[in-house]
Amino acid sequence: MTPDTEDRPQMSVEDFEELVERAPRDIRNRLEFLGGKLCVRHGPLDVEEFEELAASAPETVRLEYVNGKVVVKAMPDGNHGEIFVWLQEQCMQHRPDLRLYPESGVKAEAYRKGRARTDGALAPKGHFRGRTDWSAADGILMAVEITSHDRDTDKRDRIDKPVGYAGAEIPVYLLIDRDNHTLVVFSEPKDGRYRQSDSYHWGATVPLPAPVGVTLDTEELKDYTD
Repeated sequence: MTPDTEDRPQMSVEDFEELVERAPRDIRNRLEFLGGKLCVRHGPLDVEEFEELAASAPETVRLEYVNGKVVVKAMPDGNHGEIFVWLQEQCMQHRPDLRLYPESGVKAEAYRKGRARTDGALAPKGHFRGRTDWSAADGILMAVEITSHDRDTDKRDRIDKPVGYAGAEIPVYLLIDRDNHTLVVFSEPKDGRYRQSDSYHWGATVPLPAPVGVTLDTEELKDYTD
């Protein structure tokens, strides 16, 4: 974890004020901004209320619904974007029948009560055609998260997301961890947990199991340490 990660706010005051201005009237009065974090008064939002809020959010605010709570996902920086493009090229080279879709809204967790905005979703070409903002996870072969330097990365990407994606029965979850310079491959989802978890340092050759069936050359990731 970078030294200033814990002190970095989820969002700016300006973004919070715009979110409140755009939010449905019955939700806006429940939103607070405390200690750099978005908070909800009078109990958590239900999933339908969250979807209303997310639909009205400005482009600079990316919201997720994890473990019944609204969380703010950090905006990607330059290295984050380069890592995504690197992975996209690797996947297309080995599996031209698939596409790595950025910023995909997915119904996650057991009984699909979570709403995750993946950094990447690997699926057959045309998979998201005609789908809504929050798509069922059926047909997605792999979910991808690339950590950001914000205070919620540890719990969100390393703890909550494996549970959420396993609960949605996504076969593979790839976590590209920029703090630890590792790739963690979660696979074999069963009963809301991934039974297999393998960690590799940047620079290693990383096999992604079936149904992905891709082997990653991760040497380039060493260029994006920060």
